[in-house]
Amino acid sequence: MFRRLLLVLALASTTACAPLSARDLVEVDVIDRDNGQWLPEYRHRGDSWIAGVPGHRYSVRLTNTTGQRVLVVLSVDGVNAVSGQTAAPSQAGYVLAPWESAEIAGWRKSMDDVAQFLFTDLPDSYAARTGRPADVGVIGIAVFRERVQRQQYAPPLSPPVAAQADAARERRAGNAAKAAAPAAAAADSAMAEAAPQRLGTGHGQREWAPVGQTEFVRASARPQQVTQLRYDDADSLVALGVLPRPHASYARATPNAFPDGFVADPPRW
Repeated sequence: MFRRLLLVLALASTTACAPLSARDLVEVDVIDRDNGQWLPEYRHRGDSWIAGVPGHRYSVRLTNTTGQRVLVVLSVDGVNAVSGQTAAPSQAGYVLAPWESAEIAGWRKSMDDVAQFLFTDLPDSYAARTGRPADVGVIGIAVFRERVQRQQYAPPLSPPVAAQADAARERRAGNAAKAAAPAAAAADSAMAEAAPQRLGTGHGQREWAPVGQTEFVRASARPQQVTQLRYDDADSLVALGVLPRPHASYARATPNAFPDGFVADPPRW
């Protein structure tokens, strides 16, 4: 049975920017919905990678590890999964109740449904089809704590989504996110040129996923956590060195003039 989500209006406060926390407020996992498997993560050159299967649907599982509500702005291929805008931390996102987990299964189309996430060829990805292919191959989150409110809060039963702040706050939050980007990005970009991105996230079939509405006031303009998870198909990850190459005995590219063994008797007629 579907749980009801909540759509929230997230308002940036005037609180001074806080430093990024070393502890993950929200954990991110990706689940292959066609086979039910949680996709394992592989660390390589400072990045975390997963191997997607072309044509398979997937969901992004978000888990709040704190006892307070948090706002999670979800970016897929550089596109906000709620609003469809080129992603920035100040935009719409899901709000998780204390200790809550939620699976986000697609691009939000309305208060009632989403278009399923699915792994597809890069040219068929939603980002590429809308003229934004530069950031295909990455799933990211920007996480905000909630400003403490005086009134008593009754937590919802399911996770919420947040709307974008005004333009000035968005620019400040975007600059802060760029400053927090990992230093290994430049080195990885050179490697990406040698093994171009092949897999992206498509705009799949509609699926019922209703949301509600609530309010959320961010404790700061800058996110307390920025996390990204890169992905591609298995062959590309082998080419990048993320996954080991298959043993040569399993796939010999050319015939061998001197294979092991002796001459066997021919079959009898």
